Amino acid sequence: MKIPPKKTDVTRSGNPEHEDRHEERADYSAIARQALRVPQGDGGLRLDQGVARLWPKHSRRRLQNWIREGLVRVEGVVVREPKHKLWGGELVELEEALDERALSSLPEAIPLNIVHEDEAIIIINKPAGLVVHPGSGNWSGTLLNALLHHEPALEHVPRAGIVHRLDKETSGLMVVARTLEAQTDLVRQLQARTVKRYYQALVRGSVERGGTVDAPIGRHPTQRTKMAVVKSGKPARTHYRVVERFIDCTLVECSLETGRTHQIRVHMASIGHPLVGDPVYGGGTSRVPIGPEFGRQALHARRLGLVHPATGKPMLWKSSVPEDMAELIETVRMLAFEARAAEEEDEDWDEEFEDGPEIIYAYGDDTEDDDVDLE
Repeated sequence: MKIPPKKTDVTRSGNPEHEDRHEERADYSAIARQALRVPQGDGGLRLDQGVARLWPKHSRRRLQNWIREGLVRVEGVVVREPKHKLWGGELVELEEALDERALSSLPEAIPLNIVHEDEAIIIINKPAGLVVHPGSGNWSGTLLNALLHHEPALEHVPRAGIVHRLDKETSGLMVVARTLEAQTDLVRQLQARTVKRYYQALVRGSVERGGTVDAPIGRHPTQRTKMAVVKSGKPARTHYRVVERFIDCTLVECSLETGRTHQIRVHMASIGHPLVGDPVYGGGTSRVPIGPEFGRQALHARRLGLVHPATGKPMLWKSSVPEDMAELIETVRMLAFEARAAEEEDEDWDEEFEDGPEIIYAYGDDTEDDDVDLE
């Protein structure tokens, strides 16, 4: 017979040793502790699987992290191993927590380009130069700070509702969750690879045709601030297609199946086509082979598609490339046009004189028609 889950408030375990273990955790600020009993039918499950069934509003990854941080107890004992086996009938206590770094971040009045907003999600068109989340060297002036100013209630959602990131100098569309339930749903969509993300990138070299880069990405073995294609990395897959070719550079559209750090930049560089302006993976150059300098990687998140976490309706948003990237594309387009026009003129001349023109040297004959007076 299954014992229905019973929710109770728990303040202390009554065991000082367990309280000491509880104090060992770091980087979290407790907001609530709840207890539910594991149904008998769930005997044999791993702890992370069991708590995911008891608290389905949280993602499994989040629950696994909380287990490792000592925020889950089984029969009053802290268990830090997600693979711990459940027998059924145990009382499991969960102390829900928020990321302390998100709570300590202050709201800042930073303008946001909001494309769409409703009770569950916010769609942001992020400008280049805006850091998404506070980190080393960027503890303020971030998208997270701007979101907390725009919607103070986001302080109760981990990472202020941010579920994916764009690099600082990458522009384009991002989705932010306004509720914990919406965030969990979006995280699951990302894990299931049903969120559609399409980017436009200007890459160096002539890309002959579209294709797929299926190569694992991890930390660079010697340059730890960079990512690289490495055998020990996490699976990563990028699809790309040619949009327009120019002189020694190509406009491509990339779509992601995975969301690894610097994925498009690393993958395109790995096949010999680094992004124009990329200061890290672009081979030390910040310009197109023929054309102006460009101060950042030419990459823009142009389309974003997902299933709305509240309505279940498929939705798609589009964003034009920002002004600086649009000007760059127009410049290389004009350079390509001029170069092709010059080539066509040379071809026309060669076709008119198939075997080449016969060169005749005419010497002066002392007539009045001479163009130049050589006195």
